[in-house]
Amino acid sequence: MSSRAVRLAAVCLAVSALALSATACGKGSSSGQITVGLITKTDTNPFFVKMKEGAQKEADAAGVKLLTAAGKFDGDNASQVTAIENMVNAGAKGILITASDTKAIVPAVEKARAKGVQVIALDTPTDPQSAVDALFATNNFTAGQLIGKYAKAAEGDKPVKIAMIDLNPGVTVGVLRHNGFLSGYGTAQATQDMTQDVTAPNVVCAQPAQGDQAKAQTAMETCLQKDPDINLVYTINEPSALGAYTALKTAGKENAALIVSVDGGCSGVQAVKDGKIAATSQQYPLKMASEGVKAVVDYAKNGKKVSGYTDTGVTLITAKPQAGVDSKDVQYGLDNCWG
Repeated sequence: MSSRAVRLAAVCLAVSALALSATACGKGSSSGQITVGLITKTDTNPFFVKMKEGAQKEADAAGVKLLTAAGKFDGDNASQVTAIENMVNAGAKGILITASDTKAIVPAVEKARAKGVQVIALDTPTDPQSAVDALFATNNFTAGQLIGKYAKAAEGDKPVKIAMIDLNPGVTVGVLRHNGFLSGYGTAQATQDMTQDVTAPNVVCAQPAQGDQAKAQTAMETCLQKDPDINLVYTINEPSALGAYTALKTAGKENAALIVSVDGGCSGVQAVKDGKIAATSQQYPLKMASEGVKAVVDYAKNGKKVSGYTDTGVTLITAKPQAGVDSKDVQYGLDNCWG
C-alpha cells in the first residue's frame, strides 16, 4: 500500500471513530450519565419552581443530568407532549410530570413507556392513574378534607354561603381538592371521583380561576356580585386565596368571610400569619420531585421500577387551631414550606 493510501485509510478510520463517538454522545451513553426529565405545568408558579429545585438538587447529588420543560400556561398540553417526545429522543431513562391535561397527556405517556421510559406523575394523578408507572403526590382529597373540617369547626352551626374558587374543569387535582373540601365540611357525600366536582346546596358560587391570583380576584368579584353575603371561601391554592382576599378587601368584606386554601407555600403560610387566610393544607413538592429522581436513578441502575401511589404527606397549617382538627402552627409551616 502506498503512503498516500495509508494516510487516506487512517483519515477514514479517524472519521468513523469520531462519528461513532458523536452518535454515542447524542444518546447520552458515552459517559454513562443517566438522564432524567422533569415536566411541570408552568415554570412560573412557585410550587413548580420548588419542585424543579428539589429535582435539580437530587440530580446533582446523584450525578445525573436533569432536563426540564414546562407548559406556557396551566392547561398547555401541547407543550408537555412535545417535551415528552424531546426527552425520549434525548435518551431520558425516566420522566417526571405534573400533567396540565390529565386525560390528553395519556397517549404521549403511553408512547414513552412503550420505549422503556419510566414515567412518574408528581402532584397530579393522570386519568386514569394507571397510565403512569407511579404517582408521588399529596392525597389531594385529604388536603381538601382537612381544610373542610377546619372550616366547619371554625364556623360551627352558623349558616354559610360558600364560594369555591376552583382550578380548571376536569383536572384531577382540582376535582379532588374541591370534593374533599365539601366532604370535610359535611355538605356533600364523600367522593374521590377524579372527573366530576360534586355540588352542595350552600355553595352559592363556583368559578374556575386556573390557580392564578388575578383570575381568582375576578372570579371572587363575580361571586360577590352573585351573592354579596358569601362568608366562606374555598380556594384551590394560595395565589387564588390572595386574589379572593383582594376582592373581598376592595368590597370592604375581608373580615366577613373565612378563606381556606391548599398548598402551604412560604408566601401562603405568611398570609396565614397575616390573617388573610385562616388555614391551608401544606404539601411538599420538593419531596415529590427528589423522590421521583431517586426512583428513576434506581430504575436506570438496577432496572427496578416503582409502582402505585406514594403519599408525600399533608399538614394543616393555621394560626387559630380548632378543637378536634389536627394542625401545626405558622412557625412549623414557615420552617417546612414546600420542603
